Amino acid sequence: MKNLVKLFVLLCLPVLAVSVRAQDAGNQDAGGGPAVVRQQARNPEPEPRPYERVITKDAKTQTGIFTIHQVGARYFYEIPASELNKDFLWVSLIAKTTLGVGYGGQADGNHVVRWERHGNHVLLRSVSYEMVADDSLPVSTAVHAANNDTILVSFPIEAFGKDDAPVIDISRMFTSEIPEFSPRARLRARAFDPNRSFIERVAAFPTNIEVEASQTFTSPIDTTGGGGAGPAPAPGGGRGQPGMRPGSATVLMHYSMVKLPENPMMPRLFDDRVGYFSIQQEDFGRDEHRAPKRTYIVRWRLEKKDPSAAMSEPVKPIVYYVDPATPLKWRPWIKRAIEDWQPAFEAAGFKNAIIAKDPPSPQEDPTWSAEDTRNSVIRWLPSTTENAVGPNIHDPRTGEILNADIQLYQNVMNLARDWYFVQVGPLDPRAQKLPLSDDLMGRLIEYVVAHEVGHTLGFQHNMKSSSLYPVEKVRDAKWLHEMGHVATLMDYSRFNYVAQPEDHVAPEDLIPRIGPYDKWATAWGYKPIPGAKTADDEKKTLGEWAREQDKTPWLRFSTDHANGSDPGENTEAVGDADAVYATGMGLKNLHRVMDMLVVATTRAGDPYDDLEEVYGRVLGQWVLEMNHVAVVVGGIDSQDKHAEQQGPQFTPVSRERQMAAVKFLNQNAFQTPAFLIRPEISRRFEPSGVMDRIRTSQMSVLNRLMNNQRLDRLVEIEAEDGAKSYHPAEFLADVRQGIWSELAAPSVKIDAYRRNLQRGYIELVSEKINAHTGGQDDERALLRNELKTLSGEVARALPRTADAESKAHLEDVRDSIARALDPKFAPSETEAAGGRGGGRGTSSVFEADPESLGCWPDYKVEVIHH
Repeated sequence: MKNLVKLFVLLCLPVLAVSVRAQDAGNQDAGGGPAVVRQQARNPEPEPRPYERVITKDAKTQTGIFTIHQVGARYFYEIPASELNKDFLWVSLIAKTTLGVGYGGQADGNHVVRWERHGNHVLLRSVSYEMVADDSLPVSTAVHAANNDTILVSFPIEAFGKDDAPVIDISRMFTSEIPEFSPRARLRARAFDPNRSFIERVAAFPTNIEVEASQTFTSPIDTTGGGGAGPAPAPGGGRGQPGMRPGSATVLMHYSMVKLPENPMMPRLFDDRVGYFSIQQEDFGRDEHRAPKRTYIVRWRLEKKDPSAAMSEPVKPIVYYVDPATPLKWRPWIKRAIEDWQPAFEAAGFKNAIIAKDPPSPQEDPTWSAEDTRNSVIRWLPSTTENAVGPNIHDPRTGEILNADIQLYQNVMNLARDWYFVQVGPLDPRAQKLPLSDDLMGRLIEYVVAHEVGHTLGFQHNMKSSSLYPVEKVRDAKWLHEMGHVATLMDYSRFNYVAQPEDHVAPEDLIPRIGPYDKWATAWGYKPIPGAKTADDEKKTLGEWAREQDKTPWLRFSTDHANGSDPGENTEAVGDADAVYATGMGLKNLHRVMDMLVVATTRAGDPYDDLEEVYGRVLGQWVLEMNHVAVVVGGIDSQDKHAEQQGPQFTPVSRERQMAAVKFLNQNAFQTPAFLIRPEISRRFEPSGVMDRIRTSQMSVLNRLMNNQRLDRLVEIEAEDGAKSYHPAEFLADVRQGIWSELAAPSVKIDAYRRNLQRGYIELVSEKINAHTGGQDDERALLRNELKTLSGEVARALPRTADAESKAHLEDVRDSIARALDPKFAPSETEAAGGRGGGRGTSSVFEADPESLGCWPDYKVEVIHH
């Protein structure tokens, strides 16, 4: 698990053996940091005892991959000699947590482990597969020497069972703290208390062992990070959940130990043109001049019952269970979401490859557990977090997915509701009054869950997909019914806000579903390749399949190394093949939403909470759509290609498209969006604040438009492409003229909203030219020139101001520019040099040598990114 705080187990190795000993209550370092497990030597270490003296007649025994004995409060593993030195996956999961730190069912890390006998000890080792070499090759000796397996715990052998099977007492492994298995970092706890920790349940199965243990931790008084020692926050706590509350907390930990397949799945080589998650190994055993990184896709093992059939059921289907905690009315929709992927697997030649099930009742199977790693579960979490997560657990040797527990947070329904209303409310009569009907909400849950199922099948996000259909098709009702508005469920292309009421699109076609990319990519990753015995044998065929993207653009995947430069890889976009057109259509729908807002969100007797929330979502949607246009500037269209494909991977966006984008933003983003300013709406939930909301929204767009990476690309593209490029000086001048268009009018009058934006512009440019780091010298010079030009325009406009507010604003702007160009400048110096009216003082500053202006101030504009 990333970012786990590493605690060190202190191992004392006397003559014979080491035993795990619980930490004493006072056994923590004086500095208040995390306490560690202490190992107490027995001197001398006793020899193994007769079996019947350890496993007495009172023992309760279970038979599985190991034989488990319970004698009183102690638990013993009897490990068959045949299971020593075999690979197991150890999964730590928080089954029940303390309030404020995540939710039950969240994973807390996994390790490949191996049990080894070492004299009269059994060692539990952590095994890494990041460096590999075939054991038959001489270089494997060096690889093992550089990648030694860590000893996690050492157990004295208590007795020997049948066929020399070592018997060990594993009780303390779960009632003391083993750093690699501890949830302390996630909890942000300070100490572990063994006196309040005990084993709840141990269950043996044919391929796995499941253990549940209640573990108690204490936390420092300050959980906000402002004081007190202890580990840094672990990932997953969530905003507003910094750690345990003061005092103590008991969590229920679930540990699954699953035997990894002795016959590993044949891995399939990763190709960055197709969007799979992957594992990576450095294979030092290959006959190449440098150790190649071998990358394999992450996928389930699917094998045909009838290998000769074009369509066959799998030997073992992929099964997902619906959490018993899920509200009854949503369960059918979640089952539909799981089995929505069946057509994708049919494209790979598998029938009924993925199946949804209800879990067995306790009467049907008392051993069934949602925490059992053999069971993949769609979990319903009582959380106010508006999210859902689709992780998987896989074999690090081959990428075979072994388990997938999807976490569905209850309040994701609220997010889906708001998205649907804001984006397509004018297109679906069912969405024009909140709350939404159960049928519509069920369909939205189905969409959310199906997306997460895709992740657990091995698929990454594919943000490019929303830009690969011809934009006119996104309004074509026939096309939408057959193809959807996006070619994959794995894009963040939510609901079709480009379609218009006059297009008469069926409401069911406004929501993403399994698309052509999903079917194609599933076939690419899962379809068997006859005759292939190794991953290398498949490479030629996989390459041929990947090149189908050349003739069918919507089969393409996001370009991994585009580094955010491709304007077709927007998140939350629809139809961004032409972002100007798509956003223009989206704005029409946002106008309609504003007209619907009060009626849709208010109910007699209720406060205006929904109205305020959804109004904020409308502003957020406006920012999103404007930013889809902003990224066209300095954009580079991309297609991931390999050496056998013709043409470049990267092509700069045309000058004409970039200029059209800036023109659109000047007209729609930087001109005040009056349709969002509705006192009859905003004054129902706040006395004031709309001006700040509009400024924040506009500045978010401006900040995106003028970010350093965009300017860097404009400078470089001009250097390479010359006259046909959109020159950075042209771009900056176009933006300036749009934001300051009032300065060219015969009578200069600037309203409060535009004054707000113009001040933000000055602050942003000032921050860029005075920052100590970031940006190129060319950018700084161009931006300084923009401020000089603007100052001259302000000076010429001042005599033409039509009102006192505009005059005061421009005088303040002039002084702000002077301070930006010379941080040591004071307004009184300007007045002394030439007064506020003539601008002579500022002109003398402009003529100063930039190198003489002293240190650059370091401050930042705070911009909210939605």
